[in-house]
Amino acid sequence: MYHPIVIDHFDNPRNVGSFNKNDPNVGTEFVGAPACGDLMKLQVKFDGSGSAIAASSLGIATEWVKGKSMEEVLTIKNSQIAKHLFLPPVKLHCSMLAEDAIKAAVKDYQKKQAEANGETFKA
Repeated sequence: MYHPIVIDHFDNPRNVGSFNKNDPNVGTEFVGAPACGDLMKLQVKFDGSGSAIAASSLGIATEWVKGKSMEEVLTIKNSQIAKHLFLPPVKLHCSMLAEDAIKAAVKDYQKKQAEANGETFKA
């Protein structure tokens, strides 16, 4: 039923672990789809050069996030993830969760950075 790429990421998750959620350079977010019980946690960490390191096993999404700038990370779309994983229509919500998690984690990072600089965060 699943494409071999999906099975590979299921059997061999990448980027498993977590960063300190209180680190101002780390954005953390949980997203979920209550209807099917799926929950994803994604953390992104931006260093001084703007590169991103993902630390959650969301399959291909974390592989695409690594080493990219924040601007590049925000261009990742659920349709790209779904296409790469050959997801059937009934599983498209999984790719949507991945995109939502990426955007929410970056937003959390941006908020922390604004607060650390004494600024008001503007979403």
